[in-house]
Amino acid sequence: MTNLFGLDGKVAVVTGGSRGIGYMIAAGLVTNGVTTYITARKADACDAAASELDELSSTASCVSIPGDLSSAEGVAEFAAAVGERTDAVDVLVNNAGAAWGAPLGEFPETGFDKVLAINVKAPFMLTQELLPLLEARATAQDPGRVVMIGSIDGIRVPGGDNFSYSAAKAGVHMLARHLAADIVGRHVTVNSVAPGPFESKMMEYMLDSDDKREMVEASVPRGRIGSAADIAGAVIFLAGRAGAFTTGATIPVDGGISTIRRG
Repeated sequence: MTNLFGLDGKVAVVTGGSRGIGYMIAAGLVTNGVTTYITARKADACDAAASELDELSSTASCVSIPGDLSSAEGVAEFAAAVGERTDAVDVLVNNAGAAWGAPLGEFPETGFDKVLAINVKAPFMLTQELLPLLEARATAQDPGRVVMIGSIDGIRVPGGDNFSYSAAKAGVHMLARHLAADIVGRHVTVNSVAPGPFESKMMEYMLDSDDKREMVEASVPRGRIGSAADIAGAVIFLAGRAGAFTTGATIPVDGGISTIRRG
């Protein structure tokens, strides 16, 4: 089991690692011996999160590299900062994302541009920038790993008016498959994880009261929202020996939401 899921000594990058799902993933990686670089736009929040995460392990550290990945310049600067600190990256978790909601007929162009830039363009550009580091010590038995954090809203039709978000997350899933096919010969795998409801800033408005939380939980076949162990476990599987032969897959971590029958 240690051989299948052990990650000691690996190096990871987690975008959007200062809160929510990104923080949960970073915590799981650090706890399992992975030196983890996190980024977020707000430097204070990124530094504080890294300081907390750094306390989780005596053998691995968490390092804050604040940055804005919404522009090509920001992506290049962040990738360069990572390259200054390490000669190789074993795991890249493209988690940073944004959402926007507005009724049809009132949805602004900025709501599409911002969400697509952060959720789709940034993961592609960062993967491209970090590819040399992902290849640096990748082998056929232990490839470099890219994990895209999509969403169950990119698989099912959501009930809300988050049109650009669902389109972007569906794009993330397809982007992972396309990249997987393109770089499989370079000993780098690419997969996506599609989370359902978890404690996060994006879900805060749906979980800020007992009544709302109970409604969300009732909508999940498993009867609860996701935990840190649920999402970190999926990423640890993909990052370890157990996931070395998996590429181009989209794994729902949604408590069964994607299996709900209609009609």
